[in-house]
Formats: sequence, C-alpha cells, structure tokens
Amino acid sequence: MPEPIVHWGHPLMMGIVIFVLGIYTAAVGWKGRKAEEVPVRAKALSDHKKLAPMMSLFIALGYTGGILSLVMQGHPILHSAHFWTGSAALGVLGVNGAISASKFGGGKPALRTAHAYIGTIAMVVLFVHAALGVKLGLSI
Repeated sequence: MPEPIVHWGHPLMMGIVIFVLGIYTAAVGWKGRKAEEVPVRAKALSDHKKLAPMMSLFIALGYTGGILSLVMQGHPILHSAHFWTGSAALGVLGVNGAISASKFGGGKPALRTAHAYIGTIAMVVLFVHAALGVKLGLSI
C-alpha cells in the first residue's frame, strides 16, 4: 500500500464524512426541529432520519480504518488524543442512536431535546477529533 494512502487516506475520507455528511445531517436535524411549516419540517426530519444512521456507520468504519492506519504506521494507538476523541465520538453517536431507536422513549419531548443537543455535542467532538487528527498526521 502506498505510504501517502496509508498516512492521509483516513483523514481525507473522514474529513468528507465529518465536514460534508456530518454538517448536512446535523443541519437538517436542526432545521426539522425548528421549522414551523409542516412540509419543510417533514422533509428535513425525513432526510435526517435517512442520513444519520449512514453517517454513524461511516464514522464507525472510519474508526476501524484509523486504527488500521496507526497500526500500519507503527504508531501506538492508546497514546493518541485522536484515538480517544474518536472513541468518545463513537460512544456519543451510539447513545444518540439508541435514543432515536427507542422512538425517543415513546415520543417524549425531553428525549427529543436531549437527542438534538447530544448530536450537536457529537459534532463538536468530531471537529476536535479532526483537528487532533491533522496534528497527529503532521507529527508522524
């Protein structure tokens, strides 16, 4: 495998997932939550419902790819803040997915609100994760 692909393949692909798919998924989730017009709300929430599981799956696959990249480069995995923020992001996305899968506890408004804010926290963690990843990539 060519070294540039091993070194920068994970950051490139995950950058697309986080900064394109992730931002769009979060934006349509908030748009659906805040929209007052029923058709706009329904379309946004439908898009969010379709995209969020796909984004989470890509994050999980990228997590695996990132670990593989570190192993292939001989870098210790557990010593990286990038590894820990990735693990945290995956955990937060898992909790948020579980809230959604529970149908928000039967439609409880408090769980819908928690879902929105936990998703926002997940995106912030992913932005920090990306910054730490760039730092790590430049240091290896």
